[in-house]
Amino acid sequence: MFDEVAALSVEGVSKSAIARVKGIAWNTVDRWLEKAAACCRRFNSTNIQGLETQELQADEIRTIAGGKKDPVWVFTSIDVYSRLWPSTVVGRRSYRNTRALLREVRNRSRIGNSPLIVTDGFEFYNRVVGEVFGRTCLHGQIVKTRRNDRVIKVDRELVRGVPWRLENALADSEDSSTLNTSFIERLNLTIRQGSAYLCRRSLYHSRWKPRLEDHLELLRCHYNFARPHRALKFGKETRTPAMQAGLAKRRLTFRDVFCSRSLSACCTMLAVVSSLRRAGLRLAA
Repeated sequence: MFDEVAALSVEGVSKSAIARVKGIAWNTVDRWLEKAAACCRRFNSTNIQGLETQELQADEIRTIAGGKKDPVWVFTSIDVYSRLWPSTVVGRRSYRNTRALLREVRNRSRIGNSPLIVTDGFEFYNRVVGEVFGRTCLHGQIVKTRRNDRVIKVDRELVRGVPWRLENALADSEDSSTLNTSFIERLNLTIRQGSAYLCRRSLYHSRWKPRLEDHLELLRCHYNFARPHRALKFGKETRTPAMQAGLAKRRLTFRDVFCSRSLSACCTMLAVVSSLRRAGLRLAA
């Protein structure tokens, strides 16, 4: 039932609905999802490493946490080739959070990797991309002009790098023939559909920012390791983003994540540290 509660949560079902369907208390659902998110956070940190990123896209989702007067932004990223969701940051739409997002992607990538990075026209991306990935990377921006909530103009601009390198990168790409943010926008839609906190025109929203961060870690683990991606179908096999990126050999389940050896070792170490601390306190007393 613990796994079923986690599975329902990443399908966009709210905690109240899960409690009604499964016949358990709302507080139990909340406590179980908090534990599941902690496991998924450790699993993501341990297993999303050594990425070979050739094309990266980044964007932001606007939502609220607490009340309408407290808007927050969910920074997301995607490796276009594998469709992997490597990192996410929740907070203000600021330089610090933009840097945190791209720095996490950089730390999870192989040394010397210099990808093509495509973002929207947010002012801090150009500065942060140069600081994090260096002068050798390519950075393009997609600036959309809107009128009456409709896009009337799309400008594609190469803000870092030289045109001939961009042409070579697009020629080597299996997915893109021009600068675009289509893949990250599709990921954002998947995130909105998978999180009851982010559904549009819904009464269900996050009361606390940590709860939103926890659920995004749970959702990211499920998206990368457990959910087959329709764009990654090769014959009879449909791969997960982690399989395509070489991070997993098969499709995982929540039971695999919750019972993984890395989590067991981590929990054992935490238990040892906790016991040593208690022993030190007794000796000090």
